[in-house]
Amino acid sequence: MAEHTSGVLNIQGAPLYYEVAGEGHPLLLIHAGIADSSMWDDQFPLFAQHYRTIRYDLRGYGQSRFPNGPFANHEDPTALLNALDAQKAHIVGISFGSKIALDFALTHPERVASLILVAPSVGGTKPSKCMLTFFQEEEALLEKGDLEAATELNLRLWVDGLSRTPDQVIPQLRYPTLDQVNPTVRQRVHDMQYHAFTIPEPEGAHDEAPQPPALTRLAEVRVPTLIIVGDLDLPEVLGICAHLASDIPGARLEFIIGAAHMVSMEKPEEFNRIALDFLSEL
Repeated sequence: MAEHTSGVLNIQGAPLYYEVAGEGHPLLLIHAGIADSSMWDDQFPLFAQHYRTIRYDLRGYGQSRFPNGPFANHEDPTALLNALDAQKAHIVGISFGSKIALDFALTHPERVASLILVAPSVGGTKPSKCMLTFFQEEEALLEKGDLEAATELNLRLWVDGLSRTPDQVIPQLRYPTLDQVNPTVRQRVHDMQYHAFTIPEPEGAHDEAPQPPALTRLAEVRVPTLIIVGDLDLPEVLGICAHLASDIPGARLEFIIGAAHMVSMEKPEEFNRIALDFLSEL
């Protein structure tokens, strides 16, 4: 891998950790909401052979922290790119990171060369009954201080998916096991999510998402856009992908078979090939 540097910037009143490697056109990686920037370990060194690759920890993840008041997740890429003297970047976001990537692209279109939205979340989407139940269960576990159970709840939904378990069928889910989950991927996500639960969130901290929400503005996206999703992802995520592919002009949708939500970690070789092929075509 080309020269690798890391640092911490004071952005929006709190520390933001980042890493940079490689030369060429900037490429920014934005991680999922159950991870941190280390989830890109299977992409970062490879992408750095072709691009000036940047990854960072979102607020409340890894080595980044929340400000004491309001902040905007979609403005952190602006400040980060400015600090690194990068005018325009390819943006790759997964899950919650895709929401930030899309919000950033709509707010600062002149800073975005292309978008790769992976297992995306989109601002303005109403949560399904399944997701509302998940949020309630997670909140109850966190209120009890049971970080391990809250982490396991996230792993079952976001890593295992609804159709798999790591080693046996979980009776409560009433779904058959199709395949085992990679235990290394599961442990990596466990460690990242558990750590995120230990990071204090000041009472006044909250993310101010742009308005109107991205869901109502998809036709405004004017950069080449690739959507990647695992075929074992949640039905609502698959529905969002179909909606994005339909409403973002020229967007392309690619499925990776045998992967759930954390598709770039489960199937890194296939993911890397699809992403780099798309970027090389630009």
